[in-house]
Amino acid sequence: MTKKIVKKTTTTKTKCKRINGTLKSDELAQVFGISLRRVQQLTQEGTIHTIKVPGETGRRYDLLDSTHEYIRFLSDKAHGRERNETKAQLEDQKLKAEIALKESQGELHKLRTDIARGKYISVEEVQLDYKKFFIVLKKFVLGVPNRIVGMVGSYVDPVTARALEKDMTNEAAEMLRSFVLAAKEENDGNESESGKT
Repeated sequence: MTKKIVKKTTTTKTKCKRINGTLKSDELAQVFGISLRRVQQLTQEGTIHTIKVPGETGRRYDLLDSTHEYIRFLSDKAHGRERNETKAQLEDQKLKAEIALKESQGELHKLRTDIARGKYISVEEVQLDYKKFFIVLKKFVLGVPNRIVGMVGSYVDPVTARALEKDMTNEAAEMLRSFVLAAKEENDGNESESGKT
């Protein structure tokens, strides 16, 4: 009679309740021989992934997929190809910041070049030009009543002509004054709005 030798295989201490080849995180930790916390870390890092199983609460790990992902992770780590997600994200952010910096430097250079070519003028120069323009405009507008009186002088008596000239001059001066005040109020409003932003 021959004796049958049966080799007893060891199993994990707790039996895994598998549903369609899926495991809970503590069960996967036992299969891989790592801690539950390490399984959670690997999941957060995106090394292994969970799936939603219909009819079950919580997420579970597909045994086959998780094993392949974990083996790939260990292989990459052994060959020095471990990809540090945080480092990659920081490098990506640095690259985006450098791109934004280069773009802003390019825009600044273009603006400086345009200024040097004379496409833009300084604010002080514009203000001076406006002051000169309004002085000339004021002289012109205030000179209109005198010209009109000169044209109608032969049709009216001198006292009426002078009264007409005085009234038109006062009206033109008042219109110019209200124009300047309206522009000043609008400018003050714009400055206070830009101060808020």
